[in-house]
Amino acid sequence: MTQPITDFLSSARRTLALEIQALQALDQQLDVHFNLACEQMLACAGRIIVTGMGKSGHIANKIAATLASTGSPAFFMHPGEASHGDLGMVTRKDLLLALSNSGETQEVTALLPPLKRMGVPIISMTGAPQSTLARESTLHLNTQVEREACPMNLAPTSSTTCALVLGDALAIALLEARGFGPDDFALSHPGGSLGRKLLLRVADIMHQQDAIPLVDANATLKEALLEMTRKSLGFTCVVDNQQHLLGVYTDGDLRRTLDLDTPMQQLKVAEVMTHAPLAVTADILAAEAVHLMDTRKINALPVINADKQVVGALNMHDLLRAGVI
Repeated sequence: MTQPITDFLSSARRTLALEIQALQALDQQLDVHFNLACEQMLACAGRIIVTGMGKSGHIANKIAATLASTGSPAFFMHPGEASHGDLGMVTRKDLLLALSNSGETQEVTALLPPLKRMGVPIISMTGAPQSTLARESTLHLNTQVEREACPMNLAPTSSTTCALVLGDALAIALLEARGFGPDDFALSHPGGSLGRKLLLRVADIMHQQDAIPLVDANATLKEALLEMTRKSLGFTCVVDNQQHLLGVYTDGDLRRTLDLDTPMQQLKVAEVMTHAPLAVTADILAAEAVHLMDTRKINALPVINADKQVVGALNMHDLLRAGVI
């Protein structure tokens, strides 16, 4: 019986080294077949259906998810279920991406005859270029590794890493070819924090109309403080009679006002406000507003239109509630 490993860091570094070597070898194996696979996937008028069994199935599932979220419609099909009815999900416009390290996985090779009769292109990723799956595919991508990271050379480790990375390479190559950008990414991730950062605009979360803290430039400091208290945003906008932004009065301005010798009762807000304050327009991303507030070390912003009229107000708590931060 072998002694248990106690030097975990050394074990981890051996695993990393072996998998890095496998990826370096994969880099050298890439050839024109990768270009042809990308071209065929890009030309696919239907969906890219990814399949694999066991550990290859887990990798295939992730590849399908990555493709789908980066602009290439795709889904995972379990090869065992496919032989019992799920093959009905496949149309003649689709393309199959099949993973099997041995290239002889029975559940996967059993799909080849019906799919070939339908005329569905088949791209395979295997570690065995002479295998049944490799030979019967339209295109084959070689993911052969010298050895697994497993000390017994049994557990799929280096081979699954190479398959996953090659799947990522396909997805990113297709993403770039499609010109898939941040707005496209946001549309496919509306429920996550990335989607909120890429989709949510200031207009979606700003305070509007009666909720905007506003005082006239002739208002007293007391009136400005009452408006700040009522609206609870930590500041008030100071405007002219056409709602043009002249300045803001903030909690920070109040602390500075307390240091003045002039009695506060005698002050007009225009005398102690911050002139030419930072303001944003309603159409910018909420994430941009966060960046501006972080950079300038402020907690609130007026929102203005093209004529510099105040149309909204925003503070850091709004951004926190919206999940942008």
